[in-house]
Amino acid sequence: MTPQIQKQAEQLENAAPFEILSWASETYGDKLAIVTSFQVTGIVTLHMMQRIAPPTPVLTLDTGLLFPETYDLMDKLEARFNLDLRRIKPRQTPAQQARDYGDRLWERNPDRCCHIRKTIPLRDALAGFDAWITGLRRDQSPNRAATPVVSRDARNGSIKIAPFANWTEDAIWRYIHNHDLPYNRLHNFGYPSIGCWTCTKAAREDEDPRSGRWAQHGKTECGIHFPLPEAVPSDVRV
Repeated sequence: MTPQIQKQAEQLENAAPFEILSWASETYGDKLAIVTSFQVTGIVTLHMMQRIAPPTPVLTLDTGLLFPETYDLMDKLEARFNLDLRRIKPRQTPAQQARDYGDRLWERNPDRCCHIRKTIPLRDALAGFDAWITGLRRDQSPNRAATPVVSRDARNGSIKIAPFANWTEDAIWRYIHNHDLPYNRLHNFGYPSIGCWTCTKAAREDEDPRSGRWAQHGKTECGIHFPLPEAVPSDVRV
């Protein structure tokens, strides 16, 4: 992190999310994007941005393997907020991926699957932006406990902003209910974090909120926010 970014992160450390989002919009203008998978923090972000900068582009990774409930929520929020929603898809369909890498790659090598269907598409989609907003929060997992409010995203060559880094799960849900915002119905059935249907299951209340993601692989991150533990093989087409 450069000294300038470090200083900005320190200045915004105790700022409210609305203030951080306003700063991001004023600073980066049309070079700012919201990146969301329509988790609850992302929904709060979208709602606040309706008061700040409604036209801000919204990028979401449509892996082709999302739950029907997730697609339904996307449609509802796109219509309700009149979003500039850009559904970012991988270069390969699931069928094409199976042809090149074998069937059910997510079971055999989930890191590679995430790299193909998430990391590469996001990198490509962010090429025209200087900064992006994420829903990372420090209470989500040990990996995310040190999430800075502002940081340099070296992989994508941009600034990453986490306005809700200091918020808790309870605070997010209070906002959702207070503003009567829609959310993914799967949350009502024990899914605290929702990704692809192939790699997501319900979690117990006493488990880490991300324990239902890639549960059989000891994996809790797709590689977008944190580097994968091992380099993805070079035969992955980029």
